[in-house]
Amino acid sequence: MGRITASKKQLRPDPKFNSILASKFVNCMMWDGKKSVAQGVFYDALDELGKKVKDVSPIEVFTQAVENVKPDIEVRSRRVGGASYQVPMQVSRTRQQSLAIRWILKAVRDKKGRATHLKLSDELYAAYRREGAAITTRENVHRMADANKAFAHFAW
Repeated sequence: MGRITASKKQLRPDPKFNSILASKFVNCMMWDGKKSVAQGVFYDALDELGKKVKDVSPIEVFTQAVENVKPDIEVRSRRVGGASYQVPMQVSRTRQQSLAIRWILKAVRDKKGRATHLKLSDELYAAYRREGAAITTRENVHRMADANKAFAHFAW
């Protein structure tokens, strides 16, 4: 049984940009309950983004980056008559968002040897321009779904 939390109801917009998505991102980034640290890293990353992108506000770049990483379709394992098939399926909106956030954070954490806020700002900027590791993950998921289109009739 997966753990079910009421975080959606309790989630408050972040103090600086008044954005629910930013708040969710900070919560996902947080380790050991250290929210102030996670928030500091997030806001530093957005400040860095502000230096790179002059014409758009950093929070809009962040929102667009997450939008760009969201997958439309993914493969899920489905057992049919003793065989497992990778069946392509539509992704629900909440799962799209959580996958996008997870992939961005994974891409940031996989890079080593620099301050996290710099890595995060780089990854968000890359995702905003539809490149980078998180976008690559999304492309791979879409490619998998495309390759397994033959099994789409198992999606019921």
